[in-house]
Amino acid sequence: VRRVPLRRMKSLRQRLQEQGLLESYLEQHPYNLAAKYFPGIAVEPLENYMDDEYFGTISIGTPPQEFTVVFDTGSSNLWVPSIFCSSPACSNHNRFNPAESSTFLSTNDTLFIAYGTGSMTGVLGYDTVNVAGINVRNQIFGLAETEPGDFFYYTPFDGILGLAFPSIASSGATPVFDNMMMENLVDRHLFSVYLSRDSQAGSFVLFGAIDPYYTTKGISWIPLSAKTYWQISMESVSLNGAPVACSAGCQAIVDTGTTLLAVPIRALRTLLSRLGASSSGEISCEAVHNLPDLIFHIHGREFPVPPRAYVLRSNGYCSLGLQGMDVPTEEGELWILGDVFIREYYVIFDRANNKVGLSRLP
Repeated sequence: VRRVPLRRMKSLRQRLQEQGLLESYLEQHPYNLAAKYFPGIAVEPLENYMDDEYFGTISIGTPPQEFTVVFDTGSSNLWVPSIFCSSPACSNHNRFNPAESSTFLSTNDTLFIAYGTGSMTGVLGYDTVNVAGINVRNQIFGLAETEPGDFFYYTPFDGILGLAFPSIASSGATPVFDNMMMENLVDRHLFSVYLSRDSQAGSFVLFGAIDPYYTTKGISWIPLSAKTYWQISMESVSLNGAPVACSAGCQAIVDTGTTLLAVPIRALRTLLSRLGASSSGEISCEAVHNLPDLIFHIHGREFPVPPRAYVLRSNGYCSLGLQGMDVPTEEGELWILGDVFIREYYVIFDRANNKVGLSRLP
């Protein structure tokens, strides 16, 4: 049982804002969040991390080389920058040097992951990956050789550690947690996530266990509807006791790598109107205390997200933590329950039973 502490840092949006670069950056980097979830392609639209704030540390190699990574339940690959990367984005991040690791094994296999504003390319290698004291030997990972545009230049993390299923891993790479399970490095085939609401510390990913401190209100277990992402079925979404979206049922992905709630475009327009927000999502800060809970109806239960969670405050302005996204699926429209949702619940990702567990936080 190992706990990885997650640090909450200033988001990319905040840091670009402080430097007066946000407006021009957004103009130059339009993004398509939906691209991440198209089947058959391992896609990771990193623009999605504009507001992401939770990062943890791992090490790779012998002796260990440290990297800050996003623990992302919406993707399956592990990759970090390498010394072979000449992109400007690699210049101010930690880069893996295979020559300095006695346990590194090279391959001739390449890795390609598409992004909303470009692509990451690299090669695959094997080495010992240490996650909170768990040594995963011969873990396959990507050594980035190119990174898209200047996006990564501004990010506070070096790479990504994907925690979704092997079926969506690029180049057929075995995910880190799958190797932990196969090598009996975790007591239970599950991991759990706690994201703090306000403080700079306290967030964590816990491998192999459920912390009972965070489950005093009981655990609601929800079966997965697909073994790709951590995907579940929802019955509806309501405000003030009345359905406002997903009324015929829809799909949802619980994704630590998405900061906001990603909502189908039609549902987004309805929610903005019902909540009294502008078309860009801005809302009066004074009106926030009168807003209702946004309630997700999942597996016969209600999972509320209060306005203090779905309204974001920054520099005296308030906006809804919602973003539009349309992804057609055979099962209906798709929602992404990102950090805005996850901060309200202790989330258990159970690979043994293919379920997600949600426990309401106080």
